[in-house]
Amino acid sequence: MRLTLEEVASGLDQPVAITHAGDGSGELYIVERTGRILVMSSDGTIAPDPLLDVSDRVDTQGERGLHYVAFHPDFASNGRFFVHYSSPDTVSYIVEYRREGEGTVARESGRTVLRLEKTYWNHNGGWLGFGPDGYLYIALGDGGGDTPGDPFGNGQKRSELFGSILRVDVDGGDPYAIPPDNPYAEQGDGNARAEIWAYGLRNPWRASFDRATGDLWIGDVGQDTSEEVDVIPAGEAGLNFGWSDVEGFDCHNRPDCDPTRYVAPLVTYGTDEQGCAVTGGYVYRGSAYPLLTGGYLFSDYCSGTIWGFDAQATMDAGEADLQRVGDTDLFIVSFGEDEAGELFVVDLGGTIQRITAAAR
Repeated sequence: MRLTLEEVASGLDQPVAITHAGDGSGELYIVERTGRILVMSSDGTIAPDPLLDVSDRVDTQGERGLHYVAFHPDFASNGRFFVHYSSPDTVSYIVEYRREGEGTVARESGRTVLRLEKTYWNHNGGWLGFGPDGYLYIALGDGGGDTPGDPFGNGQKRSELFGSILRVDVDGGDPYAIPPDNPYAEQGDGNARAEIWAYGLRNPWRASFDRATGDLWIGDVGQDTSEEVDVIPAGEAGLNFGWSDVEGFDCHNRPDCDPTRYVAPLVTYGTDEQGCAVTGGYVYRGSAYPLLTGGYLFSDYCSGTIWGFDAQATMDAGEADLQRVGDTDLFIVSFGEDEAGELFVVDLGGTIQRITAAAR
């Protein structure tokens, strides 16, 4: 199986994500790391006015910037959407905005949902999205450090939000409520944060829900040895993916650890061998290319290689039959999906590419 790509937009300022609002409009939204969210019509035309411009509130040094946007399931009627960005003072923000009418949303109108103070500029995570259950899921990195290896041990601290996938109800409280079936919703479980759905992650930059099954697929950027693709099967809570006790299948910060205590990745590949930073992708559920149906596609930022594997067969077997399906010279920083399930590739160098063919 080989993929080909077709450029649909160029001249963008460090694009990092593309997504849809689920409102039937056919529009796609392009996130620029420098602070804008652009609106692209189904014919590829980009509107002159962005949906949002928070360029004066973000810092693009290191791994900081505007990371992602997620649209409320009822965006068509309520106009609500949520962004994740990093400020110059190393604070990570989740902010809600509301679109009313046409034109650019006033940045002053935002409501802060989560403010997370960090000591360092790196390992912010980045992705957020609504699950099939209507709750907002937020991917956060371990908080980084000036030395490698999770110096604060945040990956295994359930008392911290770092290194976790959070799950919150943005319709049930101010700024949010805790879903009652979150694994640590009952405060009797020590000092674990009730927002946590899963933990033990280093830097989950990109993730996505399989629209057919509800499984959550995560690309977790590695440290020294292993890039990972992890999965949270639909409805499974409290999974511990092991960082920073383990990296991939091997002990990391704890030489005497037992790797079998943690949820193993479905895919690993060597850092500096096949790339340097995994870019999580999507399970293909579109209709244009039946050969791709049920296949999970992902990439690496440094190599530009696109790999694929059968998602369900991999979950059943616990390991992937990994296929190299595309070679590019792009800095692939994200994948995106339109409302019909067709897939796009985001190139930090300034372009959006549509996956246009799949042939053996």
